[in-house]
Amino acid sequence: MFVARSIAADHKDLIHDVSYDFHGRRMATCSSDQSVKVWDKSENGEWHCTASWKTHSGSVWRVTWAHPEFGQVLASCSFDRTAAVWEEIVGESNDKQRGLSHWIKRTTLVDSRTSVTDVKFAPKHMGLMLTTCSADGVVRIYEAPDVMNLSQWSLQHEISCKLSCSCISWNPSSSRAHPPMFAVGSDDSNVSYGGKVQVYEYNENTRKYAKAETLMTVTDAVHDIAFAPNLGRSFHVLAIATKDVRIFKLVPMRKDSTSTGPTKFEVQIMAQFDNHNSQVWRVSWNITSTLLASSGDDGCVRLWKANYMDNWKCTGILKGDGSPLTSSSGQPTAMSTVVGSSVQTPQNSVNGMSAGRYFFPPLDPPIAGTRYGHLLPPPSLIEQCDAEAVQPQQQALPRRHSSRALLPLPEAEGQ
Repeated sequence: MFVARSIAADHKDLIHDVSYDFHGRRMATCSSDQSVKVWDKSENGEWHCTASWKTHSGSVWRVTWAHPEFGQVLASCSFDRTAAVWEEIVGESNDKQRGLSHWIKRTTLVDSRTSVTDVKFAPKHMGLMLTTCSADGVVRIYEAPDVMNLSQWSLQHEISCKLSCSCISWNPSSSRAHPPMFAVGSDDSNVSYGGKVQVYEYNENTRKYAKAETLMTVTDAVHDIAFAPNLGRSFHVLAIATKDVRIFKLVPMRKDSTSTGPTKFEVQIMAQFDNHNSQVWRVSWNITSTLLASSGDDGCVRLWKANYMDNWKCTGILKGDGSPLTSSSGQPTAMSTVVGSSVQTPQNSVNGMSAGRYFFPPLDPPIAGTRYGHLLPPPSLIEQCDAEAVQPQQQALPRRHSSRALLPLPEAEGQ
């Protein structure tokens, strides 16, 4: 069961983005009212606004947190063609502000000639790097040479994607087998232009980012993309929010030892859902990449999960007001599964059939050391039962060796 809590955000216009920090205890929101608000979660689970300030001279599209290793740092981007970096400062020399925190602007990035549509920090193992994408089709990657001085950022890469950019996502994998990689989506409304998602990979030889793959099957406007946390996989998983929800698998193909170009991928579509029956605006993974959340114009957040056979299905539907989702007949709306699976209702998803088989512990006796070993009775009881069951069997077992008197060796001939 899910519980929805309403927060009076007090934004004066449409809220475009909500972003949690690394620990999930802080939240940032941005709006067309040109402001950003920071929220902190109290011990009783309530969210309180601890900072609010005007950040840009236009609508603020996105806000994102840096890894806490670099401090309390936010980045925002806006229709005013800029991106900004903000840092929280705690305490001052004077008594009035001692112990209090406030946010100050560290830098403004003004390289874009059009609206900056998304901003993302790179994975922390790459250092403090910030990526922006703009409506002019250009991705820019900045780096802070000195993490102690966030007022200095240098433009490291400028990549032209040819199409208007709407969203960007870094591949979070820190494996040496995977070079730095990001995907960018386009909201160009012309469906005749295929390949609205492009994947770029860093080349150590040229020290530049090169296009590694284009998802030609994505022809509709893309509103959001998200790489799943890698967790040691040899392949990559990418979720896309367009007129529906799509999940792609990118399997790197083996490169020749003499090859110097970007990695080629075998692109497979793992799942595709049109349950929102409307535009999908956001997709987000949990930290273990086992659950995907999507939100759309139908006013619902839908949760997707795969079973052990990699068949994805809807495992939950959340409405903003916390009420259960019902159809016009008053019955709960059916939740559909992935391609090749039958449509299932919430009742049979919970009370048996596939959900019981996929998401609940098996009915076979658990074995110690397995994932269901915690269901075993106490060890003392197991040892007692084993001893009682084994003892009579041992009495009936035949002896493998019989004891006989040793015979003397035969005397050698001629003695």
